Amino acid sequence: MPKPFIMPKMDMDQEQVTINEWLKKEGEFVEKGEPVVVIETDKITSEVEAPASGKLARILYQENQTAPVTKVVAYILEEGETEADLPQEDGPEVKEPSKIEEDLSTTPETKKSATPVAQRMAEAEGVDLDKVQTAGEKITKEDIQSYLQDQHKVKPRVETPATPAARRLAAEEKVDLNKVHGSGPRGRVQAADVSAFATQQTLQPIPLTKEESAAEVLELSNMRKRIAERLTSSYQTTPHIFLTVEVDMSHSEESRKRLNALAVKRDLPEISLTAYLVRVAAWCLKRHPYLNASYQEDHINFWEDINIGIATALEEGLIVPVIHHVDQMSTTEINSRMRSLTQRARSGELTREEIQGGTFTISNLGMYGIHSFTAIINPPQSAILAVGTLTRRPIVIDKQDTIEVRPMMMLTLSADHRIVDGAVAANFLADLVNALETPELLIF
Repeated sequence: MPKPFIMPKMDMDQEQVTINEWLKKEGEFVEKGEPVVVIETDKITSEVEAPASGKLARILYQENQTAPVTKVVAYILEEGETEADLPQEDGPEVKEPSKIEEDLSTTPETKKSATPVAQRMAEAEGVDLDKVQTAGEKITKEDIQSYLQDQHKVKPRVETPATPAARRLAAEEKVDLNKVHGSGPRGRVQAADVSAFATQQTLQPIPLTKEESAAEVLELSNMRKRIAERLTSSYQTTPHIFLTVEVDMSHSEESRKRLNALAVKRDLPEISLTAYLVRVAAWCLKRHPYLNASYQEDHINFWEDINIGIATALEEGLIVPVIHHVDQMSTTEINSRMRSLTQRARSGELTREEIQGGTFTISNLGMYGIHSFTAIINPPQSAILAVGTLTRRPIVIDKQDTIEVRPMMMLTLSADHRIVDGAVAANFLADLVNALETPELLIF
C-alpha cells in the first residue's frame, strides 16, 4: 500500500507551512531519511525527510503553496506499486445534494437556502431570497412575511427629522443628515449637531491620493506574518503587567571582568552581558517557579527545565533561539551556546529543536542605546525580561547622601497576570537585583 508523506508539525500551535522547493520530482526514487522537500515556517526554513523508500508520487502541494501540517502532501510508492494503487484524490469530501433537496432549498438565482414553504411563498410574491434577512441557517416563512411587511411600510415624508437651520447648514457643509445624531426632541437634528459633525469630519485623516501613495510596497514574509499574529494574540489575550527596576551593575561588571580574564587564559570568547544575565536569571527562576510556567485553560504548568530564549533580530523579523537546561550550565557554557545559536539564527541554520521549548525569554536592546522598554510575552510563557543599556551616571549610594558614578541598568519584567501576581513578580525582580548587585549569592 502506498506510504502517505505527512507534513510534520514543527511547532505546538502551527497549522501550516509554505512549500519552498521539492528536492525530488514525481516519479523519482527517494531513500528513507533523505531530504525531499524544503519548507518554511514563521521561524525557520528546514528540510523534511522521506518517511519511507520508494518512488515519489502525487505531490498535492506545489512550490510557493501553503500546506497544512499533519496532512498528506504526497505519497511514496513501494516496489511493485503503481499510481493505480493510490487512494482517491485527497481533499474534503463534498456531498452532492439530491435533486429534491436542490429544488426545495435553492434556485439558480440565489445561494441562500430556504424551507419549502418559504420557497413557494417567495415565488408567489416575487421575492428575491438574496434580499431576505434570516437569523437561522435557512429562510423561513416568518422571514418572508417580515420582509413583505417591511416592503409595504409607507416611508415617512422626512426620514431624518431636522430643523430648517440644520438642513441649510447640512447643505452648505455637504453633510449627510442621516449620519448625524440629533440632540433635539425625539432625536431631531439641530444646527449645532450638524456643525459638530462637520468639524469632526474635517479632523479625520485625509486618505492619500495615488500620487502620494507609498514609494514601495513590501509583501509580508511568512515569518513577519506569523510574528504579527502571535504577538497580537498575546497582547490581546494575555493580561500583561509591567514592573521596572534599576540595578547598580558595579559588582556584576567587576565579576564579568574577572571571568573574561579567565576566559582569555583558556582561549575562550569574551563573556557577553546577556550571557551573564542569563546565568543570573536562571538562578532566580529556580527560586520563583511561577515565572517559569505556562497558563492553560483551567490550570498552570510548572516546568522542571529552565530553558531561556534569547530574542534575536534578523532582517526579516525576530527569532528566539532557546538555551535548554540553562540552570545546569556554567557561564562560559551559556556564553558559548548563545554565540553559536545567534550565528546559526543569522545564517538561517537553526533546527526546530533550537527554537522550541522555551520557558522564559530575555530581550536585550541595550546595544542600541535603549534605556528602558516593555516587551510582549512570548506565548505560552508567563514572562519576558526587557534589558536596557548600561549607563554610567551619578547616584546616591548611602544615607549620608554620598554621590558616586556607577554603571546603572533598567530591567522591565512583563508578566502574565493570570499566573503572576504583582507581589510575585516584584519578589522575582528583587532577587534578580540582589544577585546582580551581589553576585556571590549564586555560590553562597
